[in-house]
Amino acid sequence: MSDLWLPGAERLSIGNTAPTDGGPAKAIAHITWDRNASEAKPQDLVPYANLRSYFSGGGKGVAPHILWDPFTGRMVQFFPADSRSLCLRDLSGGTRTNRAGSVVLQIEALFFPYCRVGGKTYESLVDTPLKGWDELNAWVASWGVANSWPMGKPSGFVSKRDERIWRMRSGWYAHAQVPENDHTDPGTWPDFIVKTEKPAFEPFPGTAFFMNGSKPALGKSSPIFTAMGKRLVAEGCGLYKEGPGPKLGQADVDSYEKFQRKLGYTDSAAKWPPGPISWARLKVPKA
Repeated sequence: MSDLWLPGAERLSIGNTAPTDGGPAKAIAHITWDRNASEAKPQDLVPYANLRSYFSGGGKGVAPHILWDPFTGRMVQFFPADSRSLCLRDLSGGTRTNRAGSVVLQIEALFFPYCRVGGKTYESLVDTPLKGWDELNAWVASWGVANSWPMGKPSGFVSKRDERIWRMRSGWYAHAQVPENDHTDPGTWPDFIVKTEKPAFEPFPGTAFFMNGSKPALGKSSPIFTAMGKRLVAEGCGLYKEGPGPKLGQADVDSYEKFQRKLGYTDSAAKWPPGPISWARLKVPKA
C-alpha cells in the first residue's frame, strides 16, 4: 500500500478527515498566491512558516493535503492521502470536487507571480528551483494518479473546465480546470519525472556471445555467466562442483543443456548454445 503520509514531509494532522467518493485518482495543482505583485512591483515571498500556521490554524477550512516550498523543498502534510482536503470550492448538488476520485491529492506550492526570494524575482513557478518535486511527483503517482493533464498542462492563468473529462479521467488538474471553481492558478507547473526502468532480466545477448566459432566459448569471462549459473542451480539444473563463476566452463554448458531438456527440448535442440526462448524462460537477473 502507498504511504498515507508523504515520506520526508512534516506530518501535521489537522483532523476533520473524510473519505473520498471513488473514481479516477486525481491531483490538483495550486499556488498560494497570497500577494499580488507585478513585474514593475515585485514583492517578497511570504514566509513558509506563515502559510504552515495559516493552514493549521485559521485557514483549516481551506487546507490542502500538502504545502510545498519549491525554493527549499520543505513540505508539510495536513490530511492523509485517503482523506479529502478542503482547497476547492464545492457547490451543493454538483460534483463533490474535494472528493471526486479514489484520491484527490491537493498540492499548494508556496508561490505567487513576481515573488522575490534572495533578491531575485520569479515570474512563474517553473522558474523556481523546484526542490522536492521529484519526491512529491513520485508519491502522488504511487496513489494511481496518472502523469498527465487531461485538460491540458497549465501554461497561463486561464480556465478551461470540462466536467465530463473531470468525471472520467485520472491525472493532474489545475485549480483553474476544476468544475465549480473560478480560480485561474497555478499558471505553470513542473514537468513530470519520467524514470526509465532498467529491465529486471538480462536480454538475450545473441548466440555468438556464447560461442567461439562452432564451439562453446569456454574460458570467456562475464558476470552474466555467474547470474546464469545461479539461476540454473535455482532451477535444479546445476551440475557444478564449485561455483558458478564469471568464466564460462563445461559445467555451465552441461547445466544449461539440462535446463533445456527440462523445458522439453530434445536431441540437438537441447544442446548448447542457449536460444532466445529458453533464455527468456530462465529469467537471468541483471548482472
